[in-house]
Amino acid sequence: MIHLHHLINYWAVLVSAVILWLLGALWYSPVLFGKHWAAIIGRPMGEKPKGVVRGMIASFVGDLFLAFVFAHIILWSHARPTFDGIHIGILLWVGFVAAPLYPQSIYEGRPVKYFLINSVYWLAGFLIMGALFTNWH
Repeated sequence: MIHLHHLINYWAVLVSAVILWLLGALWYSPVLFGKHWAAIIGRPMGEKPKGVVRGMIASFVGDLFLAFVFAHIILWSHARPTFDGIHIGILLWVGFVAAPLYPQSIYEGRPVKYFLINSVYWLAGFLIMGALFTNWH
């Protein structure tokens, strides 16, 4: 029996986590969607909330776990380069991000823009990770 932990490319996991973390920093910055997101949640732009450093660390740790699990799914699926990785990224996004996040935003009374900002960030990240994991051996 082959143990998957021997097949995981840990450099790809680390790089994927860094890319996802940096994408989040850019995505929620004033350059992209930060102003809209902050207005929806009622936070003044430029205000550093309490626990921001702890949140950034937690985000990176979460991104590492997510990349590690994603790498396993890629291996289990025997995905071939690029298209398979993108296809898996879309499936994971639909099933594990969009499906629960949309009703949650409805329950919270958030506008559709809130759902789109948050969920499309994950879609972009999943597409990048899918392509990276299926091409970096």
